[in-house]
Amino acid sequence: MSDRTSIEWADASWNPVRGCTKISPGCKRCYAETFAERFRGVPGHPYEQGFDLTLVPGKLAEPLRWASPRMVFVNSMSDLFHEDVPTGYIRSVVDVMLLAGWHTYQVLTKRHDRLLELLRGPLRDAAAADHIWWGVSVEDRRHGLPRVERLRSAPAAVRMLSVEPLLEDLGPIDLGGISWVIAGGESGPGARPMHPDWVRSLRDRCASAGAAFFFKQWGGVRKARAGRLLDGRTHDEVPPRPDRPAPGLARRRELIAGVESARTA
Repeated sequence: MSDRTSIEWADASWNPVRGCTKISPGCKRCYAETFAERFRGVPGHPYEQGFDLTLVPGKLAEPLRWASPRMVFVNSMSDLFHEDVPTGYIRSVVDVMLLAGWHTYQVLTKRHDRLLELLRGPLRDAAAADHIWWGVSVEDRRHGLPRVERLRSAPAAVRMLSVEPLLEDLGPIDLGGISWVIAGGESGPGARPMHPDWVRSLRDRCASAGAAFFFKQWGGVRKARAGRLLDGRTHDEVPPRPDRPAPGLARRRELIAGVESARTA
């Protein structure tokens, strides 16, 4: 399967974990689950196990093979901080992000308590990395706002929010310390509607807090037709990315060999 992605705010996706379990209303119509379950039972397919949580150590070294810098969405098909992902494996994923520091990584989770625990402990060295953007998903006030507060207290250099699907007005959300906010509506059959005023409120709060605002989509049953214009224009703000060149092929091969040998040890 191609590592390239159609997600508007990323260049590539990297999935060293596949599969997840539902935890809050934002998971109700999970695009990743819908995709994966189509292939359950197909022999040899990456999603032969459907959306069952699966570690994929063979994918660990993948970013080291990409020479050109990319915006990488980590685990677009899972949640790295799911309770069934061992801490040691999370450490292995993060180690690759530190090694392949010419990319910029977006790491999103709904398991905010575990994220905070690990960033304060075993992952504290990676928390300060400016090329790893740590974030939480937000869909409503009840479940999403506590995630934001936990993220704001995390010792991270860059913090981001994925407010998608936006299911209600978030009210007076505190965006202090948040660098980037991505917002969007739910898409596909049965999509729950998103009111324009909810998006406008979030956009305006981003402007007041100095957070970059990226409007991904209105969503709905016909996502392409609905488009992504808000008040007559697109909103494509992204925080500044670090500018680091990749090492030469020989050095990258050394790094890949190190990751592969550790994986098979």
